[in-house]
Amino acid sequence: MRLTEADVRHVADLARLGLTGDERSRLVDELSSILGHIAALEALDTAAIPPTAQVGELSNVMRDDSVQPSLPREAVLANAPCQMEGFFAVQAILGGTERDASG
Repeated sequence: MRLTEADVRHVADLARLGLTGDERSRLVDELSSILGHIAALEALDTAAIPPTAQVGELSNVMRDDSVQPSLPREAVLANAPCQMEGFFAVQAILGGTERDASG
């Protein structure tokens, strides 16, 4: 299927793309080529091929869970701008109690 420059202009207008004359001319050839490839694919008999969303085999890459020591609380909170009772203190975003998170 060969597109015309009017076809490209129409699609560009629908997509609200401001194309120059040179861009429209180039896109006539490029989009016509793409439609030619799609037409070739449509000519293939795909009745025996099941639909798929993934062409490659999927497998989970998992590691074993193992208990490991974490950082001490003092090291984690060392650079916190504000902490309260051993936790990070932040200002309430969606209401809640009026706690002072300024330090």
